Amino acid sequence: MPAQPQHQHQHQHEQFDAPLRTQVETFLDQHRDGLAHCLDGLTEDEARRRLVPSSTTLLGLVKHATFVELVWFNEAITGRSRDAIGCAADPEESFQLAPEDTIESVRTAYLDTCAASRAAAAGLGLDDLAPGNRRGPLPMRWIYLHMLRELAQHCGHADILREQVLSARGSAS
Repeated sequence: MPAQPQHQHQHQHEQFDAPLRTQVETFLDQHRDGLAHCLDGLTEDEARRRLVPSSTTLLGLVKHATFVELVWFNEAITGRSRDAIGCAADPEESFQLAPEDTIESVRTAYLDTCAASRAAAAGLGLDDLAPGNRRGPLPMRWIYLHMLRELAQHCGHADILREQVLSARGSAS
């Protein structure tokens, strides 16, 4: 195995030595980025294609991720209702696509919501409580860990669905 360049090795140590919050936010942003880019190069039909019995599609996954960001970084932090913040009432509904949903509109809404999530959490410490969750106040540490779990799971779903979509292109030609 070739040796890693010195700057890459040093960069990895900087990441390993970074404060926990920085590490968690780095992983979270990597998952956010992965979901945002799962739609790259797809047609609108491919992004909406149902390949599993559930209503899960690539476009629906990104729309659902917007819902998740709103629930955990808006509702939970601000205490405002889902209706007030303009998100679906429940997770299943958040996968549903409207006729006007496009790759561009859904991805833009997701990226804007992620930026708002970062801003909402910026002033809070890991041990600060977010008061607005239905379960009661939760520490930001738990919210970050839950989001990592949720987005990692959906990135895996997106990888498999994208592989199926791209594979179908090859079989169609």
